[in-house]
Formats: sequence, C-alpha cells, structure tokens
Amino acid sequence: MALQQEVSPLTGIIAEENVVIDFGEHEGKSVLEVADTCPDFYHYLVSQREEGNFSIRRTKDKIFRLYVHKPTLN
Repeated sequence: MALQQEVSPLTGIIAEENVVIDFGEHEGKSVLEVADTCPDFYHYLVSQREEGNFSIRRTKDKIFRLYVHKPTLN
C-alpha cells in the first residue's frame, strides 16, 4: 500500500517548511511557521492562491519563495 502524500492548501506538494515568504513583516519565515504563529495571515495567503494572486518560485539558491502579486487594474 502506497503512502499518500499530504497536500498543503497553500503550497501543494511542496512541504510548508520548505517555502519561505518573501515579502512584508513575515519575510524570511517559513509557511509552516506562519501557519502556527499567524493563522489569519496563513488564511489570507490561501485566499490569494485561490484568487490567482500568488506564486512560488525556486530561486538560484534553491529556496522556494512565496510571492503575492497585486491585482492589475484594467
């Protein structure tokens, strides 16, 4: 029987402790740390993912960084 990998509502299959927030007052903290210490901000990030204002990029230093994009006005 294969083990099912847990999927984060924010980072998908990437482990939350491996994704670092790259903006604002939580810059440099892992998503897992923010989920534990600031659940309201974590839920905000999940809502931004659902709205498509969100990306995770792997940088040259091989760290996954989370970004929230400001919506563009048409």
